[in-house]
Amino acid sequence: MSRALTTAEVLALPAAVGLATAGRALGIGRTLAYDLARRGEFPVPLLRLGIAYRVRRADLLAVLGIEPSATAAPTAA
Repeated sequence: MSRALTTAEVLALPAAVGLATAGRALGIGRTLAYDLARRGEFPVPLLRLGIAYRVRRADLLAVLGIEPSATAAPTAA
């Protein structure tokens, strides 16, 4: 079984990740992640793209209680 992702690793994730990576961020294995997704019980909202599941990093951060990095450059208005 893979180890869970650290806070720094979660913050470094791209804008959307696969279900297995999201599961690692939450400390759950791949099999359980897919089982929860199929049952509609995954703890983070899922995006369904064809047959693939994707999870937004922002949703992972919210569920994990991680504040986005304060060093990120603000967006121009």
